[in-house]
Amino acid sequence: MQAIIISTIFGIPALFFYLRAKARTARREKLFATPPPERWFPIIEKNLPVYGKLSVDLKRQLHGYMQVFLGEKKFEGCGGLEMTEEIMLAVAAQACMLLLNRKVPCYPNLKTILMYPHTYVSGRKGMFGGDNGEGARLGESWGLGVVVLSWDSVKGGAINFRDGHNVTFHEFAHQLDQADGAADGAPILPERSAYSAWARVFSKEYEQLCAKTSKGKKSTMDRYGATNPAEFFAVATETFFEKPQQLKEKHPELYKELRYYYRVDPIEWVEP
Repeated sequence: MQAIIISTIFGIPALFFYLRAKARTARREKLFATPPPERWFPIIEKNLPVYGKLSVDLKRQLHGYMQVFLGEKKFEGCGGLEMTEEIMLAVAAQACMLLLNRKVPCYPNLKTILMYPHTYVSGRKGMFGGDNGEGARLGESWGLGVVVLSWDSVKGGAINFRDGHNVTFHEFAHQLDQADGAADGAPILPERSAYSAWARVFSKEYEQLCAKTSKGKKSTMDRYGATNPAEFFAVATETFFEKPQQLKEKHPELYKELRYYYRVDPIEWVEP
């Protein structure tokens, strides 16, 4: 009945887009509800060390988002890298950690993940605040539906999960930031009223990191976050998930804003 009404009021093209969107939603719901195969579990545990600390519900969400991610995104090996299930599962697991408890689409603008075996040289100049300019890269997030990652760096993020450096978290935080078309360190927040506090806290913390970096002082967050607001959000995301106790202690307001946005508290997953 709804389809008939749409066709009558808006015409055949509108009906086509409505039916396509409805079919896409149904496909995603089916993928999300599909239980993962048993062979996934040791691979996820290996490449996402906090997996064992997640609640049953969070694991269910993670599996669901991974099913959608793997069902919709295309992986391409570059620089001679042959794609394997472990590579795809590792990236999907880490990327989908940023979606838990938020009831959001699974990176709807993302189409392709390009995977290199090692650090690679890029001649592309970033458009949306990611890694700008030419040179060696660990990863990139393009504004046109592409994420580029080094497999060595993805593995390194899993091996040392408490150093505050995770290239997958970093680049997919850029994807979240870019969802509204601008890489400015302000992703789409749940409520319009939240932007004021977000801007106040992030501006203050960004300026403080810039000041420390200019003086050569160390911070809980990597100095790369002082590059611009977009990089600050990506670095803050890495720190939030990998060094939550330090971030909460040194930057409580920033931690509170990130916890509000991501809807999880990573301190719960830290070893006692």
